[in-house]
Amino acid sequence: MTAVVRIAAAQYPIGQPDSLVGWQAKVAQWVGDAAGQGAQLLVFPEYAAMELAAIDASTAGDLHASLRAVVALGPQIDAHYARLAQRFGVTVLGGTRPFGLGDGRIVNRATLYLPDGRSGHQDKIMMTRFERESWDIKGGTSLRVFRTPLGMLGISTCYDVEFPMIARAQAKAGAQLVLCPSCTDSLQGYHRVRIGAQARALENQIFVVQAPTVGMAPWSPALDENYGAAGLFVPPDGDSPDDGVVATGTEGQGTWVIADADLGRVKRWRNSGAVRPFAHWPEQYCGHNENELAVELVPLD
Repeated sequence: MTAVVRIAAAQYPIGQPDSLVGWQAKVAQWVGDAAGQGAQLLVFPEYAAMELAAIDASTAGDLHASLRAVVALGPQIDAHYARLAQRFGVTVLGGTRPFGLGDGRIVNRATLYLPDGRSGHQDKIMMTRFERESWDIKGGTSLRVFRTPLGMLGISTCYDVEFPMIARAQAKAGAQLVLCPSCTDSLQGYHRVRIGAQARALENQIFVVQAPTVGMAPWSPALDENYGAAGLFVPPDGDSPDDGVVATGTEGQGTWVIADADLGRVKRWRNSGAVRPFAHWPEQYCGHNENELAVELVPLD
């Protein structure tokens, strides 16, 4: 297991590729750029694969037709990311994509590709209003932590990171680093995810990395506006930055944000930090089971 991991988080500009080959070339250039800077773990954003809907102009502007088009390209998307991971010797969290399950449901799937050809996936658990009410994307039903040569990794996609029990479960299962691919159509949305990412780093005394889509894509009803900046966040304790921000990019720019994460610090934070929220977490339940905590109403009016 590698102690220090060089992470590249994409501020990925949504483009309008005119062919699968064009998209493959773009992603290959991005992976090559990050690998050339020594990155070992590359994180692409949520729904980055949806730019592939631009290939078919007849359906690109139709929300549900574009969704089906990208679902159909799933095998080619997976194969390309897998080849790039092996070619450059890096671990890649590919841009999440809509994935069709056997029962007809569509989920938002994040897939991790290792340089030895292995892969694993995590489906987004919590659906936003847009996903629920307009797009009919369904939530996943299981959480995973991936034991990799780089360390123990969890994935909390966008809205997921705003819910503390998801990252808490991953941290309890051993995650030292949580990957948060995101896609937000407002600065408020971006900051909600970023605040969630920083809170999860604080609560669990772990690393959290956020990678967003950026730029305008007026041709796409799914990705029309994209705001955000990539960042690596830690608990503000000990030798960490005072604000818990190891690195962050300039909002809206298409670029990699690259930073090193010494995963051995997780154990040090938890054992000798100024505070120990990961260990003290159960105390907030006042001796009750986590699902049975009662609140007493005291009338003082």
